[in-house]
Amino acid sequence: MNYQTILHMFTEVPNLSPFDVNMAIDAGWNHCIPYTGLGVGQVADFTQDAIFSRGPKGVTRTGIFIGGRDIHRAMDMLNAARKAMVPPFEVSVFADPSGAFTTAAAMVACGEKAYRRRTGDSLQAKNVVVFGGTGPVGLTCAMLAAQAGAHAIIVSHESKEKADVAAAFCGERYETAITGAVGSGDAEICALLSEADLVFGAAKAGVQILNDRHLASALSVQVFCDVNAVPPEGIAGLGVMDNGVELASTPAGALGIGALAVGNVKYQTQRALLQQMIDTDKPVYLDFSQALVVARSKV
Repeated sequence: MNYQTILHMFTEVPNLSPFDVNMAIDAGWNHCIPYTGLGVGQVADFTQDAIFSRGPKGVTRTGIFIGGRDIHRAMDMLNAARKAMVPPFEVSVFADPSGAFTTAAAMVACGEKAYRRRTGDSLQAKNVVVFGGTGPVGLTCAMLAAQAGAHAIIVSHESKEKADVAAAFCGERYETAITGAVGSGDAEICALLSEADLVFGAAKAGVQILNDRHLASALSVQVFCDVNAVPPEGIAGLGVMDNGVELASTPAGALGIGALAVGNVKYQTQRALLQQMIDTDKPVYLDFSQALVVARSKV
């Protein structure tokens, strides 16, 4: 029998992302089947329905994609699916909630490359500040930077408590040390920038988080990277197409990486991971760590 590829797409929210469906089909999946409003407790049953219905050969042409909005819930779902496998009835699983894992991986890969280009150094022991750091992209970005050896700081515009809670949870669950901070006022933002080496912007689209006055305090920042593609720019003077362009408002002439430059790497990364699920003979389990490995190969 000639088995077509089937990707079962799980999400806890009411709607599956059209972006993810398009990406999966363009990556080579023949059929993409959505399952919405799915709870973690339902994942095992749905997974076993998928693996036992196609036989040992058919499962190699079957996969599970996990979307949603919550990165921790997505990881719970990935782990639940993995535990439900009964070899040789086992399929590949890829979690990328709201595109957060591949977007964050692209940000860190782009930031690393630009920082190395500028300084000849890695992120080891460098101060990395992530604005919008309590959201899914920002939090994942901080964890990946920390895994790369950086001192990662997530910034909340609401309160330090919110950032501290998010940082502590990640530290306990993923054994990744990150620090929380608040950036609700100019003085707080400038203080954070004055000690940073690399800055990521992952705040809400259409909101400028850093203006020229803020940038003037970024004495040692070598790279700014932002994923806001909706005007106004998230970081003053940083265009969406910029990829290593010097920012005139920064004391060190920091390199800027814009949203579409990051988006290009994110697109390539997600596509490559979806294709990997099809091409592999052995099931793979893909999350933000594997996404960074691929993203580094795309910059």
